[in-house]
Amino acid sequence: MAATCPNCGKKLHIWNVKAECSACGISIPNYNWQARLEKDNVRAEKAFASFYKSLNMIAYSIWGTKLRIARLVLTFLPAIGFILPWATLSSEGESFDLTIYGLFTGNNSLVEFFQGFFGNMSLFFTNMKFENYGGALTFSVIGYLLFVLSALFIVIAFFFNIIMCKHPKTKSIVVFDVLSILASIASVIMFVMSGSVASQEVAFNFGEMPVINASASISWGYFVALVLLLVATGINIAVAKAPAKSDEVLEEERLARKAEKDEKERQKAIEKEKARKEAEKAQAEEQKRIVEEAKAKIAEKEAKEAKKNKK
Repeated sequence: MAATCPNCGKKLHIWNVKAECSACGISIPNYNWQARLEKDNVRAEKAFASFYKSLNMIAYSIWGTKLRIARLVLTFLPAIGFILPWATLSSEGESFDLTIYGLFTGNNSLVEFFQGFFGNMSLFFTNMKFENYGGALTFSVIGYLLFVLSALFIVIAFFFNIIMCKHPKTKSIVVFDVLSILASIASVIMFVMSGSVASQEVAFNFGEMPVINASASISWGYFVALVLLLVATGINIAVAKAPAKSDEVLEEERLARKAEKDEKERQKAIEKEKARKEAEKAQAEEQKRIVEEAKAKIAEKEAKEAKKNKK
C-alpha cells in the first residue's frame, strides 16, 4: 500500500489495510487508473522500441550486409585450424602435438594433456618446480595453455559481434583477433622451445608419460591456421571500416518490411474473401440449376400424368 493517499495525502500506516482511504474514501488501487494505464502504455512502447532496436542491430551486425555475411562465414573457419597440428614434440617415448585432438598423427594432444593435468595436477607442478619452471615440461605446458588462450580469444571475437552490436564499427573484435594470433605464435614458440630444452635434458616426464630424446618442430597445420586467423582479422577490419547504418535507418527498413508483409497478407485476405464469395456464388448457381432441373422434371411428370388421365 502507498505511504500516503494519492488523493488527499493522508499518511497511511501498516494497519490501514482497506483499499479505501479513511479520510477521503477514494479507492487507492483504482485511483487515477486511466492516467496510470497511459503511463504503462508509454513504458511498454519504449520497451518494445528498445527491444526492436536491439534485434535490428543484432541482425545487422551478423548478416546485415554481404560483407558481414562473408565475415560470419570466415569467422567460423579458424576453428578448423585448431584441429590441425601446429607443432610436434617427437620422442622415443610419448610424442605430443599442439592441437585439440591428434587426428592426423595419433600423437597425444590437448585432450590427453587435460586428462593428465587435471587427473594429477600436483605431479605436473612438482616436476615443473624440479626444473625451476624453465624446463621442457614447463614450456610445453605453457604452449598448451597459450593454445587454449588463442582459441578462447577467437571465440570471444565471434561473440563480440553480438555483444557489441550497438557499435557496428567497433574495433574490439579486431583486438581479440590480434590477441588470438599473438597467443598462437607464442604457443608454437613455447612448444618448439620445449623440444630444444628436452634435447639437452635427454628425458623428462610429461605428467605420467615419459618423453625421451625429444625434438620439436613447427607443423604444416599452423601455417594453415595462421592464414585462417589472418583472414578472419582482415574481414573484421574491413567491416569496421565499412559504412554502417544508423538505428533510425534500420528501424525504417524494419517498418518498411513489416508494411510490405502486412500488405501482402491484406492482399491474400482480399483474394481469399473474393474466392470465398465466388465459391458461394457458384454454389448458389449450381443449387439454383439443380432446383430448376428438379422442377422441370416434376412439371414434365405432372404433364405426362395429366395427359394419361385425359385418355
